Amino acid sequence: MKVIHTFALLCFLAMISTAAIADHHKKSEAPLFRHAVYFQFKEDATDNDIQQIVDEFLLLKEKIDTIVSIEWGITESVEGLNDDFTHCFLVSFKDKSGLETYIPHPAHKAFVEILKPKLEKVFVFDYTQKD
Repeated sequence: MKVIHTFALLCFLAMISTAAIADHHKKSEAPLFRHAVYFQFKEDATDNDIQQIVDEFLLLKEKIDTIVSIEWGITESVEGLNDDFTHCFLVSFKDKSGLETYIPHPAHKAFVEILKPKLEKVFVFDYTQKD
C-alpha cells in the first residue's frame, strides 16, 4: 500500500511540475506580431483564380523564414459587415522585424504580382498580440 501512495504522490508531483513549467514557458514567451490581410476580389476572379492565390499565399511560409504561422479563412459573417471582403489571412511573426523582412522579400513580391490582377481591394491590420 505504501508503494501505491508513493507512486501516486510522484505522479501528482510530476503533473504539478509539468504544469508549472508549461505555465512559466507561456508567460516567458514574447507576444507574436500579427499581420492580418483581408482580400476583396474582382468580380471576374474565378474560383480557380482565388484558389491559386490561396495556395500561393500559404506557400509563403515555406519560402520566408520569418513567418511563424499562417491561418486563413473565408468570411462567415452573420452581421454582413465584411464590406465584400471574403478572405482573411493572419500571418504571425516573432516580432515586427519579421514583417519588415517579409514585405520586401522576393517571394512576397512575386505573390503580390499573382494577386494584383484579381484583387479589387485589400485591408491590412498589423498589431502585437495582447493577452
